Amino acid sequence: MLRLALYQPDIPQNTGTMLRMAACLGIAVEIIEPAGFDVSDRNLRRSGLDYLDHVAITRHRSWDAFQLWREASGSRLVLATTAGSVPYTQHAFRDGDCVLMGRESAGVPEAVHAAADARILVPIRPGLRSLNVAVCAAMILGEAIRQIG
Repeated sequence: MLRLALYQPDIPQNTGTMLRMAACLGIAVEIIEPAGFDVSDRNLRRSGLDYLDHVAITRHRSWDAFQLWREASGSRLVLATTAGSVPYTQHAFRDGDCVLMGRESAGVPEAVHAAADARILVPIRPGLRSLNVAVCAAMILGEAIRQIG
């Protein structure tokens, strides 16, 4: 099963959009805390609407806790980053991959970059900074599903 990891998400609406997408596509979600908002079930329900009953969500109290889980699961970490060198369409996704999306405001720290098994990007026009994190996640996961079948 593919997984989507959200590194310390900042914006509840983006998180809700990604949770809804994950529910519809059958993708499990890992939320790496601390988040920029209260990620209690009540608050997630507000942003994820009635889709939360259809998505497997695991909350990790910290990056270190997530890393322990990932090592135990054997999941390959694929970081979506504007500093990536491989376009997401050229990356060979595998079943069990965990696609990591960074904070909307700051991405991820260097230690997270270093821990990633792969660093991919969504190419955009020169002079523009980035796409919305939920849009990026949808594009990348759509390609991963296409490849895995």
